[in-house]
Amino acid sequence: MGPETVLTVGRDALWLAVLLAGPLLLAALAVGLLIGIFQAATQIQEMTLSFIPKLLALVIALFVAGPWMISVAVSFSQRLFMEIPGLLG
Repeated sequence: MGPETVLTVGRDALWLAVLLAGPLLLAALAVGLLIGIFQAATQIQEMTLSFIPKLLALVIALFVAGPWMISVAVSFSQRLFMEIPGLLG
């Protein structure tokens, strides 16, 4: 197993992390932006106001994107396990 193989597996793992975190981060970003606009318009400067809506958005995003996220993670794991004999020599 050479350095290029390790780098390839590491790159694929980082890309998987980006793919899995993307829907959740985008949902939290969108809700945070909406709450920020609401707070700016109403001049309510309460830091804890955005916590519950963001939490609800993350739960909804998990329900919507969860099956896809699991299938991507399982596919990556299966592919990695199948490649282990070839990676070791």
